[in-house]
Amino acid sequence: RLLTIAVQAGARYADLEIEAPPEFSRRFQKLCRECGTTLIRSYHNFIDTPDEKGLQMALARCFRYGADIAKIVPTCHDAEDAARIESLYSLILEDVDSMEGRLVAFGLGAAGKDTRIECLRRGAPFTYAALSKQEVAAPGQPVKDELVQLIYGVREPWTRSGLRMPASKSFAQRAILAAALSEGTSHLYDYTPCEDSEAALQVARSLGASVQQDGSTIIIKGIGPITQDLGLQLLNSGESGLLARLCIPVLSAINGTPFVLEGYGSLTHRPMNAAASIMAAFGVLIGNLNETPGREIRVPLSVRGRLIPGTAEVSGESGSQLISGLLMALPLCPKDSSLYVSDPKSIPYMYITLDVLRHFGISTRSEMEGDAEMLEAEDWGGCTGISFKVHGPQSYHSADLAIESDWSAAANFLVAGAIFGSAEVDGMDMSSIQADLAIIDVLLEAGAIVSQLEGGTVCVRRAPLEAFSFDLNHAPDLFPIVAVLAAFCPGESRIAGLGRLSGKESDRAEAILRMLSQMGVEADAEGDTLIIHGESLAGRLLNGRLLKGGDYSSNHDHRMAMALSVAALGADGPVNIDDTACVSKSFPEFYNVFN
Repeated sequence: RLLTIAVQAGARYADLEIEAPPEFSRRFQKLCRECGTTLIRSYHNFIDTPDEKGLQMALARCFRYGADIAKIVPTCHDAEDAARIESLYSLILEDVDSMEGRLVAFGLGAAGKDTRIECLRRGAPFTYAALSKQEVAAPGQPVKDELVQLIYGVREPWTRSGLRMPASKSFAQRAILAAALSEGTSHLYDYTPCEDSEAALQVARSLGASVQQDGSTIIIKGIGPITQDLGLQLLNSGESGLLARLCIPVLSAINGTPFVLEGYGSLTHRPMNAAASIMAAFGVLIGNLNETPGREIRVPLSVRGRLIPGTAEVSGESGSQLISGLLMALPLCPKDSSLYVSDPKSIPYMYITLDVLRHFGISTRSEMEGDAEMLEAEDWGGCTGISFKVHGPQSYHSADLAIESDWSAAANFLVAGAIFGSAEVDGMDMSSIQADLAIIDVLLEAGAIVSQLEGGTVCVRRAPLEAFSFDLNHAPDLFPIVAVLAAFCPGESRIAGLGRLSGKESDRAEAILRMLSQMGVEADAEGDTLIIHGESLAGRLLNGRLLKGGDYSSNHDHRMAMALSVAALGADGPVNIDDTACVSKSFPEFYNVFN
């Protein structure tokens, strides 16, 4: 009864003796599946250690009776008994390819004490200890503090609380541009500066909007209603790919004259061919300044032609940023438009755009296509297309709104807490449509302990982690930090969406693989999937396989720099990163908060 109550209350693990009555075992196994509880089936022998065949039969029986994890605990009298117990970790059973993360095997008694540590070295997801000397429940059982000292030595848990994340630049940039296009004065609350958001403020000024800052509030007096062409000849989008792709359609709708879009840094290396192809469907031509044929189109670039309303089908394969720009620009056109996006990627970002537009008085209808499972589960992954119906002309109206805290930034701290100790991040919106809220699902899949307190505080604590599979096609910015998480999850993790990493601040797929290889983590790309063979922090410590310290390159990519900093917590020496200043692109205070 107590086991059943615990599972119904959300217990992570439930341990059921293999000798439990068969009918109860079947009911209990079904309950564990329904409640998402990991079922441990345990075999105990309080007299001796059976021979090799007897141990193997006990192990096979545990899995046959529904074990997610098998627990084999005989009584150990000598080193030979201990060796037989440990040999189970090299066993391969039918339907169980590897014991890694699936077996906890150790011996009772003084002779078996070392096996309680050895099991972690060989891939057990956890071991057992008493909370105090008074609570020792079995011969040879160590006390928790003693076991922690044996595993972690002087390495203290990494713990952080009261953390505050910066404003989401995905929301901030869209809101700033919408406020600049509006009639009246808008107030954007909870703003925190970063290079990309500051570039958006400069674009607002270039459009003719008045921008002031009062503490964490941005006050923008917009240029609406827009009754005549702006006539701008030059616009600078800084180093922001999103801002560039928002500005191309928007300025094409209201400028009335050819213009040059320029930027700096990594933006000048990011291909814009997909943007050129999509904009051509709306009468806008994009090319390199020198108009050299056959070259990849990159910033700085020339933009010619007025945005023409109409009906078009475009591919979302290359991402959502230019589509978000069209959703902001088409309402400014004199007639209605229909936009169908096939094979959409980064879908949440399109809906961030629609959410911001709604605040500023712009109405757009959308309809997602997919199978019944997608509609029932509201899972972006099953979406095959999205239809947008945009009424024109519409006018932007001023709005007052708070900018959400950034889940992309929070992901680094939450992963660090899941691997190395604990983290509490304040002010996070669990109902957000930000794509990188997916980090919570990733952490849960990996076995981390995740909870939410009042006021939006998200807590993550270290727990036995496990390999996972996850599709990041719609949240590609999470790739670097999720790769670090996988390096500490025993077994083979598979992360889909590698194809979404081209055209970022660096070639992130290549940068991630290089980082993992240099750190001694086995990883490979298989089509669109990154495969990482991980090992628990405890296993790495006991086996001397911590990540390798040394000199590393961030590739001038803010997300790579932050991921490397988290990985450094599990390294055998200092991790020296060549460029950490690049974090100012999204989170200038990252190192002050992290350290």
